[in-house]
Amino acid sequence: MDIARPDIRKKKLRRQIVIGAIGLVAVAAAAAAVYRLKPAAPTMDASTVWPDTVKRGPMIVQVRGLGTLVPSEESIRLIPSQTEATVVRIRVLPGTKVTPDTVLMDLEDPQLDQELLNAQLQLKSDQVAYHNLQVTLQSALMDKKASAATVNSDYSQAQLQAQTDQQLFKLGVISGLAYNKSKSSADELTTRNKISVDQVDMNEKSIQTQLDVQQAKVDQDKALLKLKEDQKAALEVRAGIDGVLISLGQQAAGAATSDQTSTLGVGAHVAPGTTLATVVVPNQLKAQLKIAETQAHDILLDQPAEVDTHNGIVPGHVTRIDPAVVNGTRTVDVKLDGALPAGAVPQLSVDGTIDLQRLKDVLYVGRPAFGNPDSTISLFKYDPDGKTASVVHVKVGKASVTQIQILSGLKEGDRVILSDMSRYDNTDKVRLE
Repeated sequence: MDIARPDIRKKKLRRQIVIGAIGLVAVAAAAAAVYRLKPAAPTMDASTVWPDTVKRGPMIVQVRGLGTLVPSEESIRLIPSQTEATVVRIRVLPGTKVTPDTVLMDLEDPQLDQELLNAQLQLKSDQVAYHNLQVTLQSALMDKKASAATVNSDYSQAQLQAQTDQQLFKLGVISGLAYNKSKSSADELTTRNKISVDQVDMNEKSIQTQLDVQQAKVDQDKALLKLKEDQKAALEVRAGIDGVLISLGQQAAGAATSDQTSTLGVGAHVAPGTTLATVVVPNQLKAQLKIAETQAHDILLDQPAEVDTHNGIVPGHVTRIDPAVVNGTRTVDVKLDGALPAGAVPQLSVDGTIDLQRLKDVLYVGRPAFGNPDSTISLFKYDPDGKTASVVHVKVGKASVTQIQILSGLKEGDRVILSDMSRYDNTDKVRLE
């Protein structure tokens, strides 16, 4: 017969409870330990990163911009139309080398031909009128001089008679009445002689004045005829300088090359002042660079620059900074101080760098993918084992095209990753393999 043992059952139940509690505590401890573990560092291919080493030494602060070569102001010659005319012939196309006497195109203006003929006839008419007036005035002057000569002769004879009668009166040969009569006659002719001399003098001055008025008309006719002749000659449009023809007509805005379609062709009608052609001296070019407005505020006149024509680098200096901002950029003109390489033509695309400042004995590193000047940025610095990289916060100062100044957070010899690491913003370390 089985005997009931309640004490053994209680011991067994107590042992099961203790074992269960220990198991629960162990599981909780394990879960807490797992929870406290940091996630494994992500792995990336070491060959895909862009590393650089922090250096100490001089650093040049530069800005860079794209641009084009354009003719300098003193090398451009615009040829305007002097009259309203029609293009009847194109002799030279853009891109051709020209000399001062090279004829670029022929124009025609029938109205100018008529105006030229009228100017020639008007000049001849006024020249004939001048000669007729000159003859008429000279004839009148001769009459005045003849009258004056007669008066002068009578004056001289009256003077002699008065002197003779004076002597005879003193000798008592003639009476005082006879002497007074001859003296009065001499005085009258003296006055008439003076008047006649004055009349001749005034007549000569009047002649010169009238001739000057008529000569002014002749001179005006000559000037008008010269203008019409020049306008006639200008219908044969010449280059005027040694250079290269870059356009016929007004160059289209934003044209990228010098051989763009001309705005002028045979049959085109042009008004006075219309640009017929543009000729430039090819070796007198400057660079126009487009610099981001956030970087252009530090640019000053005469700062040194370099222009890369993709066939050589030419030194230069800043000569103009456009105050206006267009599409987020400002235009900076760079005068080229060196010789242009072969193939440098107007509208050639170029790259330019401008030296803003030279820093001495500073820490610097290559400019990271994301890093604004005068800010604090995060970079991955190589750990001593060279197989991992950890995030460090770096304070940076001046930024150049390819370099940036280090103020704090790194020291000379540290290696950092400059590549775009934004996808690892949520981790403090990466593994490089």
